[in-house]
Parts: sequence; structure tokens; C-alpha cells
Amino acid sequence: MSERSLRAGVVGVGSMGQNHARVYNELSETELVGVADANASRAQSVASEYGTDAYSIASLLDQVDMVSVAVPTQYHSTIARDCITAGVDLLIEKPFVGDPAEGRDLIERATERDVILQVGHIERFNPAVRALMGMVDDLDIIGLNVERLGPPPSRAIEDTAVMDLMIHDVEIMLAIVGEPVVSVQAAGNHKGRYAESLLEFESGIVGQLSASRVTQRKIRRLTISAESCWVELDYINQSVEVHRQSSSEFVNKGDIHHRHSNVVERLSIDQTEPLKNELTSFAATVQNREDPIVTGEDGLRALELTQTIDTKVNDETAERQSSPFSYSAVD
Repeated sequence: MSERSLRAGVVGVGSMGQNHARVYNELSETELVGVADANASRAQSVASEYGTDAYSIASLLDQVDMVSVAVPTQYHSTIARDCITAGVDLLIEKPFVGDPAEGRDLIERATERDVILQVGHIERFNPAVRALMGMVDDLDIIGLNVERLGPPPSRAIEDTAVMDLMIHDVEIMLAIVGEPVVSVQAAGNHKGRYAESLLEFESGIVGQLSASRVTQRKIRRLTISAESCWVELDYINQSVEVHRQSSSEFVNKGDIHHRHSNVVERLSIDQTEPLKNELTSFAATVQNREDPIVTGEDGLRALELTQTIDTKVNDETAERQSSPFSYSAVD
């Protein structure tokens, strides 16, 4: 493809899709040709804000090289098929689809037509995550722990905390470890708004994940326990710290004392907007005809594991409610 501005569009301009439109409008690599939405007045409003036009989906696909699909999940498969049939490269927001079978079908269709299919797992483009991914090959990982917690949102969200929040960290954890998961445990409460899961990977690495929409503090944190260090990543602050124990010695000052010396390394990270990084990467993938950083297969693996966790949470909750038990004191 020649070095020209890529013609970009957005299907679905709700809260997330509107941001896609904003970023396409800002990037030098792309020209925001237009937007489409089931709500025609909203599409027109967003189009006016960014100096572009509102179209039907079919008309928009006739005019673009690439498109972001940011509609509700139940419509992902239908619109993605339309994009693929039109030969338009697409980034489809997470979760990839509602039914994994639909995802496999889309991957096959995109491959047959040489259409690039990227899944919008935005945290892969968080500068802190990108920095961490550059060092994971040097870590002998023992276990990982991820917390994605926060207070009740101001808008209604139909998905459970697992499907809406934990799926981000499932995808990140799968990318870091790069192994099949052999065991899944999960539990939750508050009508799906709080959940925890314990994963065991093929080599024995353990992953713990917590997701909440009922916690009175916003936390986005990933930690890794490795043989040589402990790593802490803060998604919000876009920071990574590596903690190492550098020495252990006895010090004699009248009495003998044992002293540990710890070293904290802070990775140098340029703080940038993850969505802008994601769409810049998508544009480069389209321009160079390369595989995206988050492929359809990546999105499908994350979806299948997240659905397994969600099912186990629901099953555990139903079993607990149908078979209540209590502990009694032992004399």
C-alpha cells in the first residue's frame, strides 16, 4: 500500500467509539472519512464534532481502508462479516464476539480474503505493559497477581465484572506466560460485580485475578513474583518497578544484626495514551500488511478463558445459594 493517509471509519460511536473517531482525526497516518451508528442523530453529532460525515454502514465500508467496530458485542459478528466481505481491515473491540464459534468463523473468513483482523485489547498498548513485555523473557516467573478494582460506575453495564474488566487481564496474562491454562478456579458475589479467579498454567505458574465494580478505590495493578525479582506494574500511573534483594549481611554494632539491602529499579517509560498507541499500531499493520499485535486468535483465547471463569463464578454462586452451609465451633 502506498504511503498515504489511510482512510479510516468508525462503526458505533458510543463512549468508546467516539474516542476512536477522535484519535483517527488526530493521527497523521489516518484520515477520518466518516462514522456510522444505529442512532443517526448521535452519528451526525460525532461527525460534526470531528469535521467528517455520517453514513450508513454499507456506505462507510465503500469508502474506507480500515474501520473500528465499537458496537455492542452481540452485533460484532454481523458487522465484522460485512467488513471482511467488503475487504476492509478491521479492529473489533473486546470482547471479540459473544460466541467463540463466531470468532473462529471470522478468523477463517479474514484469512481467506487477506483482511487484517485486530481485537481491541487496549491494555496491550499501555506504555507500562509494553515496557514489561520487553523484559518478561528474562524472568523466571513463579506467579502473577492482577487487581482491576473500582467503585460502582455511573452508567449501567450489563456484562459481569469478569467479562467487562477481568478479560483485560486474562489477555495480558496469557500474553506474558505464553502457556496453556490447565486449571481454573473462580468465585464471586454481589451479582457478578465482584469476582476472583485462580489459574494454573502448564509449567506450574500460578495466576490470580480480581475484578470488582464495588470497591471504594480504583486500582489497576499487576505484580509478578519471579526467581530474581518482584515486579509491580501500575496501569493508571503507567509505571513499572522491579524490586531486587541485592545483599544480605551481618552487621556488628555491639549486638549482631542481620540486614537486607533492597534495590528498586524504575523503568523509563514515555507516558502516552493507550488508545492512540493502539490505533497507530493498527494503521501501521494495515499499511505494512503485517500481523497485528493482538490477533483474532489472541482475542479468541482470551474470550474462551474469560467465559470459562465467568461460568465457574456463576456455577459456584448458584451452588452456594442452593446448598448453604455454615461452620460450627469445635469444642
